[in-house]
Order: sequence, then C-alpha cells, then structure tokens
Amino acid sequence: MPTILFLCTGNACRSQMAEGFARSIAGDRADILSAGIEAHGKDPRALAAMAELDIDISGQESTRLSDDMLSRADLVVTVCGHADERCPVLPPGTRRVHWPLPDPAKATGSEDEITAQFRAVRDDIRQRVESLLAEEFGAER
Repeated sequence: MPTILFLCTGNACRSQMAEGFARSIAGDRADILSAGIEAHGKDPRALAAMAELDIDISGQESTRLSDDMLSRADLVVTVCGHADERCPVLPPGTRRVHWPLPDPAKATGSEDEITAQFRAVRDDIRQRVESLLAEEFGAER
C-alpha cells in the first residue's frame, strides 16, 4: 500500500485538510499521513470548513515531521512554500510534489471573508487530492 505524506509549515490547516480528503477518498488503498515542519495545533476554521462537507478531521493530530514518516513515504506533497523550501532530503525513490497553496489562517477581513478563504483553499485542496489519487494510485474521483 502506498504512503502519502502531506507536509506544511505547522500541520494546522492545509495539510490537515489534504489528509482528511485523501483518507476519505482513498480509504484503505493508501496510508495517509500529514505533518508540519513544526506542530501548531489544529485550526478550528479548518475543522469547520471540512465539517461542512461531512469530513471530520478533529481526530487527526497536529504532528511534527519525523524521520520515520519520511522513511515510510512513497510520495511527499508539500502544500506551502515554507515546507517546500524546508523539506529535508528525501530517501531514494521517494517522490515529491509541491502545491503552492495560500495560507487561509493568514486571511483578513470580516468573519465571512475569512470563512470564504478557508472554503476556497479547501475546495482547491479537494480538487488536487482527487486528481492526485486518480493519477497516482487509480483512485476513483
């Protein structure tokens, strides 16, 4: 079974959402992990945005990247520029894909405007995860 690792700066929003979508779509066809260069905890707005689509990510942990995670990963997907720049050297045979996603946690404006940013990033991640799984592992869209 292939292992996919979604890597972000703090494992609070984008990588958490990607993990949730990938788990939901791939089921038992892939081992799905997420981590951060640091662990910042989970963002309540990310949990709420995913809950709107009936995907509960509240049980996922905000974790810091470990050597074990890297050694297990067949594919590492960096979901922000900081993680892409700070991604350690990967083991031979491990592939890497970069998704330059904006950080919705840095959104400003009214609560409605911030929520809209979370939804936009969430929807972008969903499309990217669906495409990735369809291309890489033959998962149905």
